[in-house]
Amino acid sequence: MRLGELLQGGELLLLDGQLGMGKTTFTQGLARGMDITTAITSPTFTLLKEYLGQPRHSSSIEQGPALYHFDLYRLDDPEEIFVLGFEDYFYDTGGVCVVEWADKADGLWVPEHLRISMKIQNETGRTLMFTATGVRYHELLQQFQKNSYVTTCI
Repeated sequence: MRLGELLQGGELLLLDGQLGMGKTTFTQGLARGMDITTAITSPTFTLLKEYLGQPRHSSSIEQGPALYHFDLYRLDDPEEIFVLGFEDYFYDTGGVCVVEWADKADGLWVPEHLRISMKIQNETGRTLMFTATGVRYHELLQQFQKNSYVTTCI
C-alpha cells in the first residue's frame, strides 16, 4: 500500500514468484495505496484487467493513474505480448503496469522498471526483493524506504 501511494503513473512493476506467492495480494495493496477501491482479482484467464484511476484524496478532483494488471502465467510464447498489443501499455501510458509472472517475458521489457521478486520465508511470511533499473525507479525505492521499514542489500 505504501508503494502504491508513491506511484504517479507510467511505472512498470514486474512481479516474480512461485504460484500462490502473493503476487495478486501485493497488487491489491498497491491498488489500495493508489486509492482504487474496485476489487482486484487475478487476470490469469484474461491476461489483463484494467482499473480506472480514482481521485487520490477525498477532496481532490484530480484523478490518479489507472492500474493495468497483467498475468502472463498462461502465456506460451513471450512474443504474444506484441501480438496482443500489450507493449503499448509499457511505454509510459500514464497508468501503472503490474505484471505477474514477468520472468516469462524476460528480455522484452523496457529498460527502466522495478522488479519485485517474492520468496517464501515461512508459512505466513514472504521475502520481497526490489530491484530498481533506471534513475526513476532508484528514486522511487529511496522514497519508499523513507516511508517504510525496509532492509537494503548492497
